[in-house]
Amino acid sequence: MNGVKTNGVNGVNGSRNRNGSDAQRPLLKDQKIQTSSQASASPTANGHSATRPTHGRKESNPLAPPFIVSAPGKTIVYGEHAVVHGKAAIAAAISLRSYLLCTTLSKSKRTVTLRFSDIGLEHVWNIPDLPWAAFQRPNKRKRYYDLITSLDEELVEAMQPHIATVSPDTKAEKRKQHQAAASAFLYLFLSLGSEHSQACIYALRSAIPVGVGLGSSASVSVCISTALLLQCRALSGPHPDQQSRETEEQLERINRWAFVGELCIHGNPSGVDNTVATNGHAVLFQRRDYSRPPAVSILRDFPELPLLLVDTCQAKSTAAEVAKVGQLKATHPAVTGHIFDAIDSITRSAHEVVTGDDPGSLENITHLGELMTVNHALLSSLGVSHPRLERLRHLVDESGVGWTKLTGAGGGGCAITLLRPDLAPAAGQLNGEAAHSGASPLLDLQRQLEEEGFTKYETTLGGDGVGVLYPAIINDEEIEQDMFLAAEGREGVEELVGGKYDREAWKYWRP
Repeated sequence: MNGVKTNGVNGVNGSRNRNGSDAQRPLLKDQKIQTSSQASASPTANGHSATRPTHGRKESNPLAPPFIVSAPGKTIVYGEHAVVHGKAAIAAAISLRSYLLCTTLSKSKRTVTLRFSDIGLEHVWNIPDLPWAAFQRPNKRKRYYDLITSLDEELVEAMQPHIATVSPDTKAEKRKQHQAAASAFLYLFLSLGSEHSQACIYALRSAIPVGVGLGSSASVSVCISTALLLQCRALSGPHPDQQSRETEEQLERINRWAFVGELCIHGNPSGVDNTVATNGHAVLFQRRDYSRPPAVSILRDFPELPLLLVDTCQAKSTAAEVAKVGQLKATHPAVTGHIFDAIDSITRSAHEVVTGDDPGSLENITHLGELMTVNHALLSSLGVSHPRLERLRHLVDESGVGWTKLTGAGGGGCAITLLRPDLAPAAGQLNGEAAHSGASPLLDLQRQLEEEGFTKYETTLGGDGVGVLYPAIINDEEIEQDMFLAAEGREGVEELVGGKYDREAWKYWRP
């Protein structure tokens, strides 16, 4: 397996990519047909208007069919906390995903709307009223292939009057959440669009739990980044004939702008969450010097593994847990240094397995599981476990179904269980549909988890990254906005648009 370094991908230097192909061509053939009959002013990839011939299209007609962008959440598999102190970590995609439905409005409309119903955010901006002048000044204007590592404070300030009107009457904590999401969207919209951008409704649904370290905000940022890059024609895929190098460049383009969204939400993100949400599979991540970019290798051959993700439903503070380990290091530097070295050795050993021959074999999965068990013990020695996490680990160990460790900061939050391949459930078994299927250890564990107030998610580790459903049709049925927003819970969203009944409909960038 070949790891792919993302630091060296620089996008393109003009309107054509390095393969010589047109970086502004539409997503699919259908779009080419659509755009040839569109009316005049429409933004190019650089945000400037271009004149197109008109062919009698009525202004009430939509300019493009609805489409959906999807990106996964992530979990840290090995190396949390040690990674803060310069060691390596492996993070992998999980099959819980966010979905952004983009509905283009007629040319007579001049609004952009956010409908993020899972968090209760609804807001409308008038496109002509937005601070285009600030974002399009020659010394401020960004191109779709630019590398941005920090926010422009003048541009952030120019946005503030338009962010202050978001959810002004909600409670402070909810308003902060809404305005952070709105800031990420608006900064990208103003950077990649123009005052001539088409009116659109962006409706979001997500199956990723929020605030438990599973990369929900990065998944959303990747969806927004991809949607806007598609709409300004800065992406030419995904399609089966794409060359690997072009695919990697386009993924890096998505990833760069998703990182900008994460800057708006978190201030100082590591970049690992958006990298996993963009590329899928897994990444090896290390940052020895915080004044320099991290080293990131994408592990595209990371095996898809059955995973039981369990939320302890115990609130945690990432900052508090990181500070706790930092204080322990200051007090006992030699001891903590050895623990960090041991965790790093676990990560390196896991990396050797997943980049070697047949990483999905029973022997290698067992090896990965045993490493997870040791990793959890070392994290516990740093004081970042919790009685709820230890109870969960005990229940899983007693059931014999797999190997468990905390994931993320600890102190509560979530744990992951790598299921033994011979006991991994088929679809639906963990939801009680196969009581006599031979999966009784899993069903018994499920009952215990429910009785003790844990929330479980049946998922897989290491799947695809960002994907596109264009047009938004599953099983010959168009996914309309009202239908999309009315889907009940994460199960309803996955049932509606997850594609398990129409796997060929979704397209992914796969180098």
